[in-house]
Amino acid sequence: MAKKTMEVVKGLDVQRYMGRWYEIASFPSRFQPKNGENTRATYTLKEDGTVNVLNETWTNGSRSFIEGTAYKADPSSDEAKLKVRFYVPPFLPIIPITGDYWVLYIDDDYQYALIGQPSRNYLWILCRKPHLDEEIYNQLVQKAKDEEYDVSKLHKTPQSESPPEDAPVDTKGIWWIKFSHFISYFNIHFISYFNRDPREQTSLCV
Repeated sequence: MAKKTMEVVKGLDVQRYMGRWYEIASFPSRFQPKNGENTRATYTLKEDGTVNVLNETWTNGSRSFIEGTAYKADPSSDEAKLKVRFYVPPFLPIIPITGDYWVLYIDDDYQYALIGQPSRNYLWILCRKPHLDEEIYNQLVQKAKDEEYDVSKLHKTPQSESPPEDAPVDTKGIWWIKFSHFISYFNIHFISYFNRDPREQTSLCV
């Protein structure tokens, strides 16, 4: 049975979308540690119209992070369909990994958002604050369910009452490199990924 066409926000005010967002819940990913907490993303608009992306998480008191660039998948479209490109491993960025970032819902005040991908393999619930009202959370979960996401896979991200600002940096890059998982996954997709037109590259991670 064919999946329904996913509804995506139109006319996203990129300037208002900038700033820090806390991860309230997400689908678990092989690229993130299972015990990660205080996970967040900070978006900064650059002069060329692209967006600097800083993803951070904390594990056992150490901060892991990766930076990338987001840009509109189709500059002529008013849909909030973005591409995000990272380079891995973080400590020696040589391999480009591009993923889809679709804003499925955002409230009028730009305080909470639902983010997905066309594959429906990734999903995020984001909020400007570390904690989100449970009623609003359930509404976002229902929206994801209506878009045919398997919401049973959602995992709430632990967030502190006072989010950390400074911590020792994890120089091993445990969040994104996770070599045993990354290499096995990358080997499968390496040839097909690099033989495709960049505009047609599939979602490997965001």
